[in-house]
Amino acid sequence: MVVWLLLIGLSGAAHATPTILVFGDSLSAAYGIPRELGWVSLLSQRLNPNEKSNYQIVNASVSGETSAGGLTRLAALLAAHKPQLTIIALGTNDGLRGLPLAKTASNLEAMIGLAEKQRSKVLLVGMQLPPNYGMAYTSKFQSIFSEVAKKKKVRLVPFLLAGIATQLDKFQADVIHPTAQAQPVLLENVWKELLPMLKPAPRDSR
Repeated sequence: MVVWLLLIGLSGAAHATPTILVFGDSLSAAYGIPRELGWVSLLSQRLNPNEKSNYQIVNASVSGETSAGGLTRLAALLAAHKPQLTIIALGTNDGLRGLPLAKTASNLEAMIGLAEKQRSKVLLVGMQLPPNYGMAYTSKFQSIFSEVAKKKKVRLVPFLLAGIATQLDKFQADVIHPTAQAQPVLLENVWKELLPMLKPAPRDSR
């Protein structure tokens, strides 16, 4: 299990610094690669290209986390960091373990509700499963993210691994976790949906 926090922009007053909470699993915790090369670190670099205190990024992602585990942790993190925006990227481990997807959907909805109660905007990050889990299960798994996003009226990243999912050279030896070279693609997938949520929107530094 890997737990780490990435904090950017701590030099300013806490109340004046917009905070983004990234709440995911190993795909967001930079599993198997240097943490500074993970997509969350790359996000902080894009948001703060000149190392100014524009944004504070809190990465509370935990390798192996399920939606149920995330639900037990989220309230305390929201209370501690009071993020203006929360990125929820959980559910993958539910699917890989074959857990009941109705419960996954319920947990995601509950987490969104907790964030909204703290007046934090939510970006939900969707995932897909390999086809070997069976067409019915994989199809249902993929649909829960869009269904939850529609029901809760939040923005959705349709698929975190879009653009690399079928490229084996973009994955580590376990064929589950993306390599460091693949992280910019993950960032772009998130950035497309995140950018409209940022006020004022930062100038794209690419």
